[in-house]
Amino acid sequence: MRPHTENLDEHSTRNDLKTIRSLFPYLWQFRGRVLLALGFLILAKVSSVGVPLILKEIVDALDASQNPVLVLPVALVIAYGLVRILSVVFGELRDAIFAKVTQNTIRRIALKVFRHLHSLSLSFHLDRQTGGVSRDIERGSRGISFLLNFMVFNILPTLVEISLIAGILLLYYNIWYALIPFATAVIYIIFTLVITEWRMKFRRKMNEMDSRANTRAIDSLLNYETVKYFGNEDFEARRYDENLQIWEKAAIKNQTSLSALNMGQGAIIAVGITAMLMLASQGVTSGELTLGDLVLINTYLLQMFIPMNFLGFVYREIKHSLADMERMFRLLDENREIGDKPGAPDLRVTRGHVRFDHVSFSYKSQRRILDDVTFEIPPGHKVAVVGPSGSGKSTLVRLLFRFYDVDGGRIEIDGMDIRDITQQSLRAAIGIVPQDTVLFNDTIYYNISYANPDASREEVLRAARLAHLDAFIESLPEGYDTLVGERGLKVSGGEKQRIAIARAILKNPRILVFDEATSALDSESEQAILAALREVAENHTTLVIAHRLSTIVDADRILVLEQGRIVESGTHRELLEAGNVYEKMWSLQQQEEEAVPAPEPP
Repeated sequence: MRPHTENLDEHSTRNDLKTIRSLFPYLWQFRGRVLLALGFLILAKVSSVGVPLILKEIVDALDASQNPVLVLPVALVIAYGLVRILSVVFGELRDAIFAKVTQNTIRRIALKVFRHLHSLSLSFHLDRQTGGVSRDIERGSRGISFLLNFMVFNILPTLVEISLIAGILLLYYNIWYALIPFATAVIYIIFTLVITEWRMKFRRKMNEMDSRANTRAIDSLLNYETVKYFGNEDFEARRYDENLQIWEKAAIKNQTSLSALNMGQGAIIAVGITAMLMLASQGVTSGELTLGDLVLINTYLLQMFIPMNFLGFVYREIKHSLADMERMFRLLDENREIGDKPGAPDLRVTRGHVRFDHVSFSYKSQRRILDDVTFEIPPGHKVAVVGPSGSGKSTLVRLLFRFYDVDGGRIEIDGMDIRDITQQSLRAAIGIVPQDTVLFNDTIYYNISYANPDASREEVLRAARLAHLDAFIESLPEGYDTLVGERGLKVSGGEKQRIAIARAILKNPRILVFDEATSALDSESEQAILAALREVAENHTTLVIAHRLSTIVDADRILVLEQGRIVESGTHRELLEAGNVYEKMWSLQQQEEEAVPAPEPP
């Protein structure tokens, strides 16, 4: 199981402080905007705290017991309205200025994760669970937005407001008027922190099960036809529901514990407000306080405790966001197994000479795939590799593209060890027609032009013609704009391989790799494609991985691979005359082809 699917309670490597600290470099770039937004935040809170002070003066001015001759305090009313407007304006300016900081940070972190995932080795992607990874990135991006907005503009302002209110109450009245609300706020915050920390295990379990359920759902939908072939709809539903049941239990515990938290928070606030109102009411009846004082104290209580109630929600959501972000940042902790050396130069192909020099490799130490393999492909030559399944043929291609590094020996292109050059330049020099072509869910034109996004339309159409794809495309109502569907499911295997061949033609690299490139084609199409491939491969260094021996009879050299070792080497004629492994493979395939009955005429 990959680290991003592990239970975060037991295997968390990034605590909340580290997660928050990870955001600082992105915020620092916009430090001017951040400081300006914080300035507007303080102005908004000062304006907000000034509202009850003006309201007290208005009430006292209208209190007949204080002023026998009542006069409408116009200036105070205007000041009251102005301060309220300023509070709103400063708050909106704060949000508008900080918007770029938030959205830019989300975009850059999401892009960094996306790039990092593409930089990870093939082994990571063979083990990954796509649905879970995509859900982790989605939730993590949402979490960043929530964290930045609410931590900076809700928790901090609320704490500032509580401090200002406590200071004003202490300045105007005796210490109890400041001590009771301040003590209530401290008890409320401690209670919220303790209970929320306890509740986080339920949220983390929900996240884990949500990712697992999403992984299974996407995996099942991507393999829709296989599910239908075997009638396993109920089986897939049961597997999906296994995770949903655990998620449901965690969600119920999450909700019930939330109710307990809300009840406790409500009780703390109610006790604090009751104590303050009791104290203020006694002050009014004893003549120590005016009616305006009672209104001011009551307004400050509402102004302080309503945000505090929201503070509990914000803190809970921030903790949830941090849990979500943990999973996304853990993806960035995945180490690249294959990386460029510092200062590695780009590969400059002058001749296209490829050499495998005593190459050994194993995916796991217990089983060696290639053992001391040595061969070379001179410039402009075609070398074919044949052998039974599991002999290591496709591994040669993966090593040439440097999806893995060799355990022993070296692979050279024009005398340069491919480990000493940049991966980008290496892969730019090699074109491939893979055995299993997976297409993007886009148009045929997009999938062909993917080999060279800057190619002109005429170049794309020429590649399609050379791949004998143009007649098929022109028969479609939407032509090159036809969508191929998820993973290319709307086109046949042969058409997908022709698109892959067109891609290789469009890329026009110095080195070509054909990994069983005609395996999904019928005999007639195969011959047409082989003729096109021979034309394309002319003057190119070409490596062919072949199953059908009839497709590589024109190769300059044929290597026979068995259990990771080269057991025979020569031309087609030389290998037949030798009468060893290749000759037996050839005879067996000839017998199989003769045994296939010819199709009946319609």
